[in-house]
Amino acid sequence: MDGYICKTCGVQHAEGTAPPERCLICSDERQYIGWGGQQWTTLEEMKAGGYGNRLRQVEGEESLWSIDTRPRFGIGQRALLVKTATGNFLWDCISYIDGETVRQVRELGGLHGLSASHPHFYGSIIEWSHAFGGAPVYLPSADRQWTARPDDSIERYEGSREVLPGLTVVQCGGHFDGSAVLHWSEGAGGRGALLTGDSISVVADRRWVTFMRSYPNYIPLPAEAVRGIVEAVRPYRFERIYGGWWQNDVSEDGRGVVERSAARYENWVKG
Repeated sequence: MDGYICKTCGVQHAEGTAPPERCLICSDERQYIGWGGQQWTTLEEMKAGGYGNRLRQVEGEESLWSIDTRPRFGIGQRALLVKTATGNFLWDCISYIDGETVRQVRELGGLHGLSASHPHFYGSIIEWSHAFGGAPVYLPSADRQWTARPDDSIERYEGSREVLPGLTVVQCGGHFDGSAVLHWSEGAGGRGALLTGDSISVVADRRWVTFMRSYPNYIPLPAEAVRGIVEAVRPYRFERIYGGWWQNDVSEDGRGVVERSAARYENWVKG
């Protein structure tokens, strides 16, 4: 049996002899069914189609690696691998994984846990977990309904949880009820970093971030939801913000950027 992967969002669903009728993730108002209709693939088909993953060290961070798929697939996000003294952690996930990817990640020390900012970036997270001995997958209880592939490796959390020393997943809500960020205390040379995906999205002008219910469908969040996001991350010290795509980063004053961006957002939402 295959775990079918939606070609639009890239999320792998539960194994079966045939693909589901519709993608659980793309049927929601925050996403969309591809313009060509619902289409599926598998890891074997992707391998035969010439897909591969690219690992690159993030500039300015000795312990942070970006992993993305070429050619671009699904939403096109990157995963971020954080190396720590007690183990490696994968933040956000991508759809594709193969033997070469596993080999390269093992050379970096393997994986000791995985999590994601929100369901759009789950990718093939269970497949990744199984490739590294069933490493725990930390997902919020609030987003249980968006689990396209249930598995025993999933550990639910609420609020925040330190998943490895110096690494804390923080549920901030907004984009999804369980939307989260990863606080890395040793990032940015010990000044702290926040890995955010779409929970706090770095925009083209990288002095700012934004917050949305739906990015492709342009559905904003109410001001109170944005205030909740800011309150959730306010206790954490962070100089840098690492978003969902290569160089989609805020290089300095990350905490100030979040505060100013939230204030600007609220001003415009209120008119």
